[in-house]
Amino acid sequence: MKTQHRIHISLGSNIGNRLDHLQKAVNAIYHELGDVTKISSVYQTPAWGFSSDDFYNACILITTFYSTSEVLSKLLEIETSLGRNRSDSAGYEARTIDLDIIFSSEGTSDTQRLRVPHPFMQDRKFVLKPLEEIAKEAMHPFMNVTVGELLENTSDESVVELVEEQIVNPKEKYLLSNIQYLTVEGNIGAGKTSLAHMISKEFNAKLVLERFADNPFLPKFYEDMERYAFPLEMSFLADRYQRLQDDIGQLDLFKDFVVSDYDVFKSLIFAQVTLQEDEYKLYKKVFDIMYRDLPKPGLYVYLYQNTERLLENIKKRGRDYEQKIPAEYLNKINQGYLRFIKAQPDLNVRIIDISEKDFIKNRSDYIWVLESILQH
Repeated sequence: MKTQHRIHISLGSNIGNRLDHLQKAVNAIYHELGDVTKISSVYQTPAWGFSSDDFYNACILITTFYSTSEVLSKLLEIETSLGRNRSDSAGYEARTIDLDIIFSSEGTSDTQRLRVPHPFMQDRKFVLKPLEEIAKEAMHPFMNVTVGELLENTSDESVVELVEEQIVNPKEKYLLSNIQYLTVEGNIGAGKTSLAHMISKEFNAKLVLERFADNPFLPKFYEDMERYAFPLEMSFLADRYQRLQDDIGQLDLFKDFVVSDYDVFKSLIFAQVTLQEDEYKLYKKVFDIMYRDLPKPGLYVYLYQNTERLLENIKKRGRDYEQKIPAEYLNKINQGYLRFIKAQPDLNVRIIDISEKDFIKNRSDYIWVLESILQH
């Protein structure tokens, strides 16, 4: 997966319903840029550098797949959507919303368009006070001092007052922890592991992943499916059973729920496609014994992608042993999943067609997937 950047953003508003403007800005940032991992309290501060009504200010930390430059462009779009009108006149002015990048883990920048860290942060208490709340020990890359030290030594003597009202984290609406055990399934190349990773990181879930890369039979299987199908499926079944018993059966007090990128029933789905009839009968006897004792997911999400997209994804991720997978095999696997889903009336299932979506590249697609999961 792509590397995520950590970006601190300062927010301010002094026109109209100031808290509402801050909240709408944070909502838009979450939906369009990335996870909002920290939110400071809201502070009331006097207008800095000009005479106007007092501001409400706050700082947030986000993680995002977008570059710092792309984040800046999207922040400007959010400002415009929330009624920010930038005039050509020099100097400061009142505004519905003001969004500034303060720090970025991607590094520093000193261009006419983008300067990171913010060049005047050390002189502005309305930035330093909320920033210190969520990033006290963060180091200024040029001054070599912490945010806490910058606040202690700033020349700005403005009075900063804590506001009782607070910004709500937008992701609180996605109560995925109520599911307790979420399984994300899909065909080869559907993106189930990527989605499980993203959900785990964003919602503090225990992540249980399939260890396909460690299976010595997998490369051999794609070279000679008939010969290596049975040992491959048996080894996968044993590993999936053991992992689910160990990882899902044990509570993690520091995690809110469990998300997995596979369900053990996929073993039977693949076995139906790959094994000979007599092999499958033997395999199913073993499977039935194991399956009775395993925990069942609170929600089973199946990511559907058409075969063309699956082949594109498989090619992009570049695993040598997968490049010869035929379209016919992927079609059979997909049909197997759909038969399984239809045959499980007691299983809480959500089928999500992501053939026209890219939830890694486009944050809005990821939010769409979350919304679709919640519709269960």
